[in-house]
Amino acid sequence: MEKKIGFIGCGNMSKAIIAGMIKAGQIKAENIWVFDHKPTTNQAMQQQYGITPADSARQVAEQADILFGAVKPNMLLSVLKDIVGSLNKETVVVSIAAGITLDSLASVLGHDRKIVRVMPNTPALVNAGMTSVTPNVLVTQEEADEVVQIFSGFGQAALVPEYLIHAVVGVSGSAPAYVFMFIEAMADAAVLGGMPRAQAYQFAAQTVKGAAQMVLETGKHPGELKDMVCSPGGTTIEAVKVLEQKGLRSAVIEAMQQCMAKSERMSKP
Repeated sequence: MEKKIGFIGCGNMSKAIIAGMIKAGQIKAENIWVFDHKPTTNQAMQQQYGITPADSARQVAEQADILFGAVKPNMLLSVLKDIVGSLNKETVVVSIAAGITLDSLASVLGHDRKIVRVMPNTPALVNAGMTSVTPNVLVTQEEADEVVQIFSGFGQAALVPEYLIHAVVGVSGSAPAYVFMFIEAMADAAVLGGMPRAQAYQFAAQTVKGAAQMVLETGKHPGELKDMVCSPGGTTIEAVKVLEQKGLRSAVIEAMQQCMAKSERMSKP
């Protein structure tokens, strides 16, 4: 990619994006422009990756073909308002701020701007993210594909229409927390069975990771994969019976419904 990519704000998610792009060989490091309000962050990113540190957010806006707004959601609109006059007409503005709609972004940037709303999740920090990419109608297919490619550098990414954004929050944005709870509960049970705590976390986490990989790589229905583990009259079906009795599925579904509803409420002005 020959384009210049700019970042206003350089927290953990920006660092994951930058590391992913450079590791995947998508872009030359010097074509990445970064401005964070902490000068030490800009210097550290230059030393670590060879990116170009900027003197101001406006300088990043002037340079970038693709501009990431990566500050806190409560600050993003005011930051964009300050730099809108410095943007090139064809610049694609990418927001990673949760809860800020394309319409809200356009109200600050202008309704003639190319805007993309993305939602990565925290596993992006370990190169295993799942990111939704939601462009407005002015973004070309090629430009949307470039944004998907950027986020595919540290996990997986897919185009998602904005009306599904609350489902994205439920199934990937907030979902690592549910999985962490499940891993913790599995480890607690293993400790109850006599396994040392550290080893219990290792076994539980690797098992969840491996099971997820089987779903992604085999293309088989999760129920079919579950059936493959359940021998007749065996130990696994005994555990499955208890999980069904205790309402695991309905608890997860209800929790995600509440999560999605809260996301919808938060996105309203």
